[in-house]
Amino acid sequence: MATASCRVLVTGAAGSIGTVVVPALVAAGHDVVGLDLHPAPEGTTTRWHVADCTDPDAVHAAVGAQALDAVVHLAGYPGEESLPGALTSHVVTTGALLDAMVAHGVGRMVYASSNHAVGRTPRAELDDGLDDGLLTAHARPRPDTFYGVGKVAAEALLSLYADRYGLDVLSCRIGSFLPEPTTTRQLATWLSHDDAVRMVEACLAAPAPGYAVLYGVSANTRGWWDLEPGRALGYAPRDDAERFAAAIEPRDADEAEVGVVGGPFAGPEHQRPALDRG
Repeated sequence: MATASCRVLVTGAAGSIGTVVVPALVAAGHDVVGLDLHPAPEGTTTRWHVADCTDPDAVHAAVGAQALDAVVHLAGYPGEESLPGALTSHVVTTGALLDAMVAHGVGRMVYASSNHAVGRTPRAELDDGLDDGLLTAHARPRPDTFYGVGKVAAEALLSLYADRYGLDVLSCRIGSFLPEPTTTRQLATWLSHDDAVRMVEACLAAPAPGYAVLYGVSANTRGWWDLEPGRALGYAPRDDAERFAAAIEPRDADEAEVGVVGGPFAGPEHQRPALDRG
């Protein structure tokens, strides 16, 4: 189990979430090691590995370079691509890290999954009154894109390794990670920077969670997500997108974007063949 202060490898440490989480974890007293395709941002004082998470040898070397308590896996392409690209970005990278964790005795992973793992769920199903109108962590996977398929497949791989090797694995289905919401949909899906840090810290500290899924969303008045699984693990979001509501102008796209929980990712502009034929 990760302690209140632990040594953590953060993949995707130079990305949008990583650049928020890494300095916050350091400030909280954790010993953080970064891993990214890109060099450390200017001013970074943590140790850093420049490596590709699809390279099992590079991942094995990075995980084994120091005794770790946990891996926070944030790496992965955040947009839509072909099916092989999505599986490589989200499943192959996760498999390489899990194998390295098993080899080096690292017992916990905090994984950046996505709300797009359930993004094709119609809002009408929630409005029918099922589960108090909230999407639960036990809802069936309904990915809205190949990106979402990659996240679902990565969650399945994490579940396998939790069962097979007894790892503690926490899969965080992240909503709209932004400084502030800018659309009507984001009033429901927003994850503030501060709540993202609270979420990761809670996942590092939760006692023996086994395999767990939670929604990485702030405590939004208009939220669609069941936040109780996260609260049970110690994630108590404090921010609410509602304070930005008055400044958000309605758009023609709003009705379509809130029709399914994945928003624009479920729209026709993201439809493409599974395989690029060249």
